[in-house]
Amino acid sequence: MDFDPTPEQRQLRDAVRALGRRYGHDYFVAKAKAGEHTTELWDEAGQLGYLGVNIPAEYGGGGGGITELAIVCEELAAAGCPLLLLVVSPAIAGTVIGRHGTEAQRQTFLPGLADGSLKIAFAITEPEAGSNFHRLGTTARRDGADWVLSGRKCFISGVDEAPYVLVVARVADDSANDSANNSANDSANGSADAGPPSGAGGPAAERLRPALFLVPTDAPGLTRSKLEMEIVSPENQWLLYLDEVRLPADALVGGTAEPGDRGGLDAGLPALFAGLNPERITVAAMGAGTGRYAIERASTYTATRRVWGRPVGAHQGVSHPLAHAAVQVELARLMIAKAATLYDAGRDVEAGVAANLAKYASAEAAALAVDTAIQVHGGNGMTTDYGVATLLGAVRAGRIAPVSREMILNFVAQRVLNQPKSY
Repeated sequence: MDFDPTPEQRQLRDAVRALGRRYGHDYFVAKAKAGEHTTELWDEAGQLGYLGVNIPAEYGGGGGGITELAIVCEELAAAGCPLLLLVVSPAIAGTVIGRHGTEAQRQTFLPGLADGSLKIAFAITEPEAGSNFHRLGTTARRDGADWVLSGRKCFISGVDEAPYVLVVARVADDSANDSANNSANDSANGSADAGPPSGAGGPAAERLRPALFLVPTDAPGLTRSKLEMEIVSPENQWLLYLDEVRLPADALVGGTAEPGDRGGLDAGLPALFAGLNPERITVAAMGAGTGRYAIERASTYTATRRVWGRPVGAHQGVSHPLAHAAVQVELARLMIAKAATLYDAGRDVEAGVAANLAKYASAEAAALAVDTAIQVHGGNGMTTDYGVATLLGAVRAGRIAPVSREMILNFVAQRVLNQPKSY
């Protein structure tokens, strides 16, 4: 593995860092508390080409990979501006459409994702199933040439900002090999969310396979309600209700309007995993950037805050916890780099393992860094002005979403340590 970034990657990191610092954490918090979005930052990042670094050049993107997008996520977060929709729109939707969409879908959606003029939300999580796609209750059925979707989704980010949402549903399919194919793909792609491929509701349930649909957020039958969250963020969370939402045939990712076309159905699992591993990597990058931001704020404070005639950072009881947090963040960054490198090299099995490890390491490191930063600030750490307590809710949520630390530990126990399945 080459630990030296390319000149282009170095330039990208420097440029994104400069952009993020021009806006800064005060801007981020002000937008969040006003109930507004970080529109100015998003638009400028799009105009500069940072939002589309992973989109193929022929569709207006930078032609890079998840490595480059992870750099963008990390550096904006390190400037105090973690943008969750970077994970949702270019990382998940951009990758899924780029890899598994039809040519018409790529031409329609990728240019807007690349320049930031289009945002696409992502909806997999459900109240009863979590992210276990084997137990999803949202279903799609054919009605003539159309698809009809029904179900519920929860914790869906940014639906109020996006004209489309990429919905994961289950489609009835009588293929005799579906259950075996599902299980094989789970193993190959390394999902920490995957539940049992069989026994999840009987034979009929086993014939339901995942598929992804591009659903307009103003489609008749699609309604939403806002989830009030204890997180300082300009991006909102939503409950979605799909009540007989009718879609044209080509709303299926990878599908066309041609009679008998099965491309979108056959691409369902690969398309889903094509988005989930970049999601983990970019969430991890955002967490590492947040950890860096917290440590930088804390280190500046402890080096200059004087008590008893010397800086408080001169006391090992203050400096050692900060140093420990800094070590954990740097270790997480190494795992993120490995996961992104493997993913961009097309080594999907290894990338699935590394992406889950990176997400776990980063979430733990970010939570530790923010908690330590608050502690070394003393009472000042709980004020808005010092800019660290405002991150507490987000880093705590990072240990839960998009996949919980416990499910990653299950994954490592089963897939890395060859232990029996515990659920």
